[in-house]
Amino acid sequence: MKKAKYIIKKMNVKLMESCKKLRDIHVLSRLVLRLAIIMSVIALGVVLFYKPARVAVFKPSEIVSSIDVKSGDTLSKILKGKGFSARDIDTLSKTLKKDANFSTLRPGRDRFEFIQKDENQPISKIVITNGPWNRVELSCDEAGTWECQKIDIVRDTRVAYKEGEILDGDSFYLAGMRAGIPAGILADVYDLLAFEMDFERDVRAGQKFYVLYEENYASEKKVDNGHVLAVSFEALRGNVQMYRYVKPDGHVGYYDEKGNGAIKSLKRTPINNAKVTSSFSTRRKHPVLGFTRAHKGVDFRAPTGTPIPAAGAGRVVARSFNRGHGNFVKIRHNGTFETLYAHMSRFAKGVNVGTVVRQGQIIGYSGSTGLSTGPHLHYEIIKNGQHVNPMTVKLPAINNLDAANKKIFLEHKDKLSGIIESLKTNPTQVVRL
Repeated sequence: MKKAKYIIKKMNVKLMESCKKLRDIHVLSRLVLRLAIIMSVIALGVVLFYKPARVAVFKPSEIVSSIDVKSGDTLSKILKGKGFSARDIDTLSKTLKKDANFSTLRPGRDRFEFIQKDENQPISKIVITNGPWNRVELSCDEAGTWECQKIDIVRDTRVAYKEGEILDGDSFYLAGMRAGIPAGILADVYDLLAFEMDFERDVRAGQKFYVLYEENYASEKKVDNGHVLAVSFEALRGNVQMYRYVKPDGHVGYYDEKGNGAIKSLKRTPINNAKVTSSFSTRRKHPVLGFTRAHKGVDFRAPTGTPIPAAGAGRVVARSFNRGHGNFVKIRHNGTFETLYAHMSRFAKGVNVGTVVRQGQIIGYSGSTGLSTGPHLHYEIIKNGQHVNPMTVKLPAINNLDAANKKIFLEHKDKLSGIIESLKTNPTQVVRL
């Protein structure tokens, strides 16, 4: 526009000069015509190329506020704090229970998000995240009716492989942590290997092991770990291998490389990572009585109050106190095997004579009652009425596969073995089952 004004001013000056110099009316007419043409061109250029500045239009964004559930919080308390009436709270509570089976809040895990279209509008949507894989959405329509939708977040399950070696002075736990095995997975591996190994006596420098397990992701972010898929350990009695297999009927089990049940009916070491302080012996000098007699079990060092899990599923046939064993529990597992747990500081609540217990269920807590020089667990295995060495007795496997399942399992095992070899050479690759 400045340029146009400049051109017009310059033409006016020339026009005045021409008028002074030229008295001829025809010359003046031609100058006026030329000026008109120039003005038309300038006007056309302005129309074609001038773009007025755009005025930004901002749309109001949604307003989101969140609340993490804390101890003492209730659904009513949280909703009341956001301005909901007692009637609305009752409606939302019933809707959640009916459509999402949601009625209990978990402190530290559940989270609420309240969404408004703008600051002048009421809350129109509530999102409740209850765990990494579940979400509940409540939406209010224009008529004020709340609708509930339960959403299951799809897990992106990947396979992870870790291997390690026992070094001089190592425990399996230390070697496993050094290998990068997550603590929860390592605890599961302990539970599996305890059916075959004594972690105090079977662990030696130079032994190698590996673990194949699941990692669960959501939106490319790791959320948690899943199941142990395979484990191998070079034990003193031979290489122990276990593979997880799900039968067509949904039953889950662990099996050795030949498809035989790897989970035994009893565990050799009820308490994981406990040090053996006294072994099974037919002749041992009693530390309290001072004379030699048979030690019919194995003693595991355990601080007072350490939980004692049942070595196998069965029925409690004795729960009592005597001078030698102090507080003890005896479990009958089948027609062949019984186990006994002695020197307990106290019994677990609900464990009485006749109680049916599952494998791994806590039946009591370690102590030093009876003839004992310090807190520990005295553990016995009785086979057909005779005491046997828990560390060497051959334990029967359970849940063996039939011929049809064994064929499917062997194909599954070969697939897992292929994944292990692949991850050994390329540990950063993403593998899914």
